[in-house]
Amino acid sequence: MNPTEINILEEVELDNPIFIEALPGIGHVGKLAADHMIDELEATKFAEIYSYYYPPQVFIGEDGIIKNMINELYYLKDIGEDNIDLIILVGNTQGLSPEGQFELCSETLEFVKGYGVSKIFTLGGMATGQQTSENPKVYGAATCEENIESLKEAEIEIRSNDGGIVGASGLFLGLGMRQGIHGSCLMGETPGFFIDAEAARAILEKLAILLNIEVNTDKLEERAEETREMLIKAQQMEQDILNKAAGNDRDDLRYIG
Repeated sequence: MNPTEINILEEVELDNPIFIEALPGIGHVGKLAADHMIDELEATKFAEIYSYYYPPQVFIGEDGIIKNMINELYYLKDIGEDNIDLIILVGNTQGLSPEGQFELCSETLEFVKGYGVSKIFTLGGMATGQQTSENPKVYGAATCEENIESLKEAEIEIRSNDGGIVGASGLFLGLGMRQGIHGSCLMGETPGFFIDAEAARAILEKLAILLNIEVNTDKLEERAEETREMLIKAQQMEQDILNKAAGNDRDDLRYIG
């Protein structure tokens, strides 16, 4: 196979869609928010992404059925008051190495550019190392002043002079910015020790404001319970591989989103 293969399941025409990335990361905050959004708004999967840059493993579900390491693309058409189109990237893994991250993000961005993507939002968690909060803050960063002002209007706290955004959530913004596609990252405050439904709810509510859409979050905790065991197992398997490959050096791939 090629290093990265994108399997198109449905041909679709979209009108300047907004691209949303929400791959697994700290607290699985972004993934949980996007998975809920996909279910609640009944998004349609139209492409699957396979790559040998994923961890060399498969995942075994409770029923014994094997699932591949995979990223998936969903679309929504004419939603919200502004009738916008969305492309949402979710999955059960990110690239295993820095080279893999660049390959996957570059290939995926080139693919969604073909649909006329006009803006990027990346979703993730920001680890505090502290106990959970009932009302977690949402932090933001953006590629241009105009997007910073939009974040401020949504009462998102701007993160500044505080490290970087590692992994897909950072790379998509950086690669997009070089090609004239601007965007923002939303980061939900989370302890980082568990799948955090409250942080996911917080960023989803802010994203809904920014997109001018409505998303019911009542079932978000239920979804968190359903996916918690699966994601923890997958994360542990990936961490075991990283530990063996890097001599227990965990600093290289600490994903914010």
